[in-house]
Order: sequence, then structure tokens, then C-alpha cells
Amino acid sequence: MKVAFATQDMKRVDAHFGWARNIAIYELDPDGYRLLQAVEFAGDLQEDGNEDKLAPKIEAIKDCAILYVAAIGGSGAARVVASNIHPMKVTQPEPIEDLLERLRAVLNGTPPPWLRKAMAKGAPRTLDFED
Repeated sequence: MKVAFATQDMKRVDAHFGWARNIAIYELDPDGYRLLQAVEFAGDLQEDGNEDKLAPKIEAIKDCAILYVAAIGGSGAARVVASNIHPMKVTQPEPIEDLLERLRAVLNGTPPPWLRKAMAKGAPRTLDFED
């Protein structure tokens, strides 16, 4: 499963989605995680009402199941959810590795229904009507 993190310093989730200079994308499975890609964004990212800044970010995370952010605006959240990505807000800056470890522990246990659905993103759906 791919997980994205809005970050300014590539170490912590410390950025508003629209204002983030970087999006770190990790591959996560029950055995561990690895950084797949770091996408850097330039320009005036803090300009409110500039929805054009969101399009490249949505495109960068389109294969991700979860997006961790410090904050996200209403239209950004709607666009993320419409892309079948589950936004997760942190209340204070948190190290990306800590969040990955906690998420990995949940994967190794009994994930809640929303996480099982997020984990299935991109996987082919099979329906067995016999059961």
C-alpha cells in the first residue's frame, strides 16, 4: 500500500496539503516500509483560492491509499476523497517514521474497516457469491 505525507522537511508531517513543499510517498506492508518517491513543489503555494496548485499534488498521490497532513482545506479534502485517498490529519508535527511504524503495527493486527478498504486500493475486486 502506498502512503503519502505532506512535509516541509522530509522528516515530519508538518505541512498543510496545499502549502506543502514536498510530498513523501512510501510503500508500506506488514513487514516494513521504504521511500518510493519525494515530489517537490515550487511556486506560491500559500496563495489561498489558487486551486491550480492542488492538481499536481493530487496527480502525484493518485496511487496512494492514505495521505497524512497537518491540515487540509475543504476543497482539497474533497478532491483527495474523490480520488479514493483517505486523508489523515495529525494534530502536531510527527515524524514520518513513527507514523509508518504505528500504521504497520495496525496492519499486523486487525485493521479497522476503513483501513482494509484503503489497503485494497488498486487491487482487483473479486466477488464470491457462493459464500
